[in-house]
Amino acid sequence: QVQLVESGGGLVQAGGSLTLSCLASGSIFSLTAMGWYRQAPGKERELVATITSGGSTDYADSVKDRFTISRGDTMNMVYLQMHSLKPEDTAVYYCNLRGYSTFYDLGTDDYWGQGTQVTVSS
Repeated sequence: QVQLVESGGGLVQAGGSLTLSCLASGSIFSLTAMGWYRQAPGKERELVATITSGGSTDYADSVKDRFTISRGDTMNMVYLQMHSLKPEDTAVYYCNLRGYSTFYDLGTDDYWGQGTQVTVSS
């Protein structure tokens, strides 16, 4: 089993910054990527940023040039640096881990944290 715990959310004024952290624990056969998703009230969960085990990154158009995803020395820790925050960034941010759960899996599985609230005031 894999456990993901997010931290770093809070209340910030528009134009401010926050850094989110995600700690992964437990075991998985093979990790392929970690990332951040967010869900605003009344909206579907959307991808924010991902980083593969090889270091490749991908960002939603709405956060490019403002957010940066990075990892620690190992892929058990991932960060999301957020700058120039806007009220529309307000959402619950979820950490995601993707990988092969068992030796027998032909496809990857997704694991999710409980989320951390980010609120941007104007």
